[in-house]
Amino acid sequence: MSEASQARYRLGGMDCAACATKIDTVVRRMDGVEDVSVSVTAGTMTVHHNGSSDLKAIERKVTGLGYSVAPLMGKAPAQEPKENHDHAHHDHDHDHAGHEHHDHSHEGHDHDHAGHDRSDHGHLHGAEEVAGLHGHDHGPMTGPWWQSKKGRLTIFSGLALVIAYAVGHLVPAIASYAFIAAMLVGLVPITRRAIMAALAGIPFSIEMLMTIAAVGAVIINAGEEAATVVFLFLVGELLEGVAAGKARASIQSLTTLVPKNALLETGGEMKEVPAETLAVGSVILVRPGDRISADGTILSGESAIDEAPVTGESTPVRKGAGETVFAGTVNGDAALRVRVTAAAEDNTIARVVKLVEEAQESKAPTERFIDRFSRYYTPGVVVVAALVAVLPPLLMGAAWGEWIYKGLAILLIGCPCALVISTPAAIAASLSAGARRGLLMKGGAVLESLGKVTAVAFDKTGTLTEGKPQVTDIIAYGRSEAQVLSRAAVLEQGSSHPLALAILNRAKADGVPVPPAFEVEALPGKGMTGKVGGEVLDLLSPPAARERGALNAEQDEQVAALNGVGKSVSVLLVDGVAGGLIAMRDEPREDAKSGLVTLKAAGVRAIMLTGDNKRTAAAVAGDLGIDWRGELLPQDKQRIVGELKKEGLFVAKVGDGINDAPALAAADVGIAMGGATDVALETADAAVLHGRVGDVARMIELSKRTMRNIMQNISMALGLKAVFLITTIAGITGLWPAILADTGATVLVTMNALRLLQIKT
Repeated sequence: MSEASQARYRLGGMDCAACATKIDTVVRRMDGVEDVSVSVTAGTMTVHHNGSSDLKAIERKVTGLGYSVAPLMGKAPAQEPKENHDHAHHDHDHDHAGHEHHDHSHEGHDHDHAGHDRSDHGHLHGAEEVAGLHGHDHGPMTGPWWQSKKGRLTIFSGLALVIAYAVGHLVPAIASYAFIAAMLVGLVPITRRAIMAALAGIPFSIEMLMTIAAVGAVIINAGEEAATVVFLFLVGELLEGVAAGKARASIQSLTTLVPKNALLETGGEMKEVPAETLAVGSVILVRPGDRISADGTILSGESAIDEAPVTGESTPVRKGAGETVFAGTVNGDAALRVRVTAAAEDNTIARVVKLVEEAQESKAPTERFIDRFSRYYTPGVVVVAALVAVLPPLLMGAAWGEWIYKGLAILLIGCPCALVISTPAAIAASLSAGARRGLLMKGGAVLESLGKVTAVAFDKTGTLTEGKPQVTDIIAYGRSEAQVLSRAAVLEQGSSHPLALAILNRAKADGVPVPPAFEVEALPGKGMTGKVGGEVLDLLSPPAARERGALNAEQDEQVAALNGVGKSVSVLLVDGVAGGLIAMRDEPREDAKSGLVTLKAAGVRAIMLTGDNKRTAAAVAGDLGIDWRGELLPQDKQRIVGELKKEGLFVAKVGDGINDAPALAAADVGIAMGGATDVALETADAAVLHGRVGDVARMIELSKRTMRNIMQNISMALGLKAVFLITTIAGITGLWPAILADTGATVLVTMNALRLLQIKT
């Protein structure tokens, strides 16, 4: 679907399933409209059209139903070129750099952020005031419930009912008229909405059923019950609105994490400016204790960053120059200078909110089934109610008043609200709960699918491992380990190759001195050479060291042993003599082993697919206790995923979202791991923002909980209706319990779904 054929809107005053159904049905009938997606919880609508649609006419149609409409607009972020580095001197055993390591670049991410406007993430007070809601009573739950239109209408209806009871007690002769007047206070707005829906082609709306039942009750002289039923209906709608507002606020509250202002560095001075005006490339100062106001890269300073608000990471992460920080996270103990890498509307939080809102608009298979079912269910209920009201008096001579009363009660019992909201409420709550913990799922279909996963294929580099080598062993010959590390670091100064950075990071962590070097130069395919303090230093690959005859048999065995467990080795020569070995390896993530154990305990098979050489793959897989396949090209990974599916397994593929693209597409569910990069967020079906392997298991468990919740909701919705249907026909219950069965079931279902917001993932 091209950008030109999609339009997104923020809708005001929509907070129940009936609202979404009305809007969906009406817009879908407009000329040129191909598809419509409406999210009650996000308060958004996406219209896919063929280019011939009159978008203004669509907006007028929706406002005619009584909702405010505001287009959501956005812009594509600027692209920045990324450098490629080549560092040839290390052992060929580290060949995964060619296959996987460099795939974290952003090259080719020609994504679009159209339809995204951070200014609209809040509730559209202004738009709603302009639209006036056209008499619609679904006020947005942005403040106290009693200040909303719906809240005020419910209060007035309740007061009118109390006054009617008082008048009826004091002047019994006019009691029936008092109750009719009380009923009309609430019924007139409901009937107006019913007529608008009917004119738009939706005759079987909840409001129409309510209107028929209330008017019918007055005709058979049940005015007191009619007034009470209208009041209870409004109370039920009010509770739905409060619940929907709570679910919407759960994800929208993320946008409040980003501070309003930032300290911009201009001409050597600091100037406080609105955070939303920061341009890509700007430099900002973040003081200790401040929230970071934009996504960016640290230029100078080192501090512990509390990322819990964005990623759910419980402990602060120490970050320094060159590392990435996210908007909304909290700077710990030192000032940082940060170069902004994303405009306000494209920062991590804005993208997460946009993705969750779009996900809430896409219906899950269960939800689509319920929608189709309710299309036939509601007219069916009307037919059953009519038959109950008419057949016993006609065929058996029963009392007309009694059976019409029962028919009206069945109308109210049959309202499909609870059933229709049962699935989207649970899915919206789960998507929001997952997003707040760094688990992004792009829609209800993905959320449902995750619970069926029986096998997970993991990429190695950057997925099961950190994605960057670390120094694991330092073996010194005739000097201390610190001296070996210091001399190696001298030669690697200024290099950005992953193996060089591993040596420099270890030197910094150990606090060893790194004096300046002279005449440093690269030896193509072999390593580096230079002079320091009168010594000639060489940092070479083992084959290059062997060529010079610098390794004796014992040292050669040590190199072979390190290579055997998947480690890359650099040999330090001092004045032509072996001075030590430095071994490096891309180590598993801290939680990789426990995450895989959790998956296994859940009955999910795990396998590692990597382009790395077999020795390294075997070593990492051995540490983690996982099946593996090594030396794979992207098409090999895709083929293996296909083979797993042929075995009858439901396969999830977890990778960095770039070189794994064919396998991600071939899998039943593709999950991007780590980084929160544009590519990771927009390539796969789901994304794990903070790169914990255990989060894959949490995602699967969240899906299973959600499906259990949906089944509970459907059971409650249909079960309550079945019970009250029987008791109504038996004459045990009447109109009051009927409306309680409907609104009560809707509120119960919504509150049950909102329990998912509280889960600890």
